[in-house]
Amino acid sequence: MSNPTPSCPVGGLILADGAIELNAGKPTTTLKVRNTGDRPVQVGSHFHFFEANAYLEFDRAQTFGKRLDIPATTAVRFEPGDEKEVTLIPIGGGQRVYGFNNLVDGWTGSEHDHAYRPRFGEAMRRIELRGFKNKR
Repeated sequence: MSNPTPSCPVGGLILADGAIELNAGKPTTTLKVRNTGDRPVQVGSHFHFFEANAYLEFDRAQTFGKRLDIPATTAVRFEPGDEKEVTLIPIGGGQRVYGFNNLVDGWTGSEHDHAYRPRFGEAMRRIELRGFKNKR
């Protein structure tokens, strides 16, 4: 980042030339999602996709510990009957997920060891018990 010049007003911004690539270098997962409900559903950029609306049908196991690969504060909208392809990336930071639909409420696993997912089994049981659509 360059230093502000005297011509830059207080609170002004100095922007870099060129495009900025979001989430560069993060592994991605792409899958199809279908809204089986009778109402539109929106999923926000930082929502744990595994826990998205129960009427969205997709392979939930593939989405454990992941969020949409879209800019912050944006969302993807699924109209009733819509099927869309979405791209997901791992949740950053400590990979701890609390709230949403309370399916995980804990650590989703290590970003370095993708096979280690301590809350996965219990979360999969919960989606079955609570009637979440799950395409395997």
